[in-house]
Amino acid sequence: MSQPNYAFNAEIRTDLGKGASRRLRHEGKVPAVLYGAGKEAVALTLQHDKVNNAADHEGFYSHILTLTIDGKKVEAIVKDMQRHPFKLKIMHLDFQRVDAKQELQTSIPLHFLNEEETQKAGGVVVHHLNEVEITVLPKNLPEYIEVDIAGMAVGDNIHLTDLKLPEGVSLVELTKGEDHDQVVVTVSAKKTEAEEEAEDTASDQAAAASPEEQEDKE
Repeated sequence: MSQPNYAFNAEIRTDLGKGASRRLRHEGKVPAVLYGAGKEAVALTLQHDKVNNAADHEGFYSHILTLTIDGKKVEAIVKDMQRHPFKLKIMHLDFQRVDAKQELQTSIPLHFLNEEETQKAGGVVVHHLNEVEITVLPKNLPEYIEVDIAGMAVGDNIHLTDLKLPEGVSLVELTKGEDHDQVVVTVSAKKTEAEEEAEDTASDQAAAASPEEQEDKE
């Protein structure tokens, strides 16, 4: 797979509204808005296919992107993306400007290491979080954070405070107090055949129950 390119040409759009956005999409473009860094929001359009191809890569959501607008380069991150409910189509994008001197708040993925080793040892790896919200200066923005579960045994947990954070990175959740030290990953015991059969039976019974019966149980 080729190295993704996170640089995009963007045009300022003045024709706003649902009708205008619909016409843009028919022309192979995607409407977007750029805001932040104490400046006014700007409505933009980008080439849909180039953005869509880049969006297939995990780094698209955590890298600092470069938007070229009227010949000027602007650094930004993706803050929100709306997709069509069933078509492989992006409907709208929100970009936030990046100021090199100001910390930004964004979500980045977690990469779990040595899962296979733990599973071979008889444990079941349960992810409670797959991404975390961080605060960081743009120059220190990581693409992801690694979570190494090597050596974990059944019953072990890794919490947010156990994560090894890159330089300059802090977790937003931990600024809210000690009770926000969430569990990131757990190693559970494998279920026995009897337990699995009991769960399957319970699921079948629940599916077969009428709405009235379910209401009575509740």
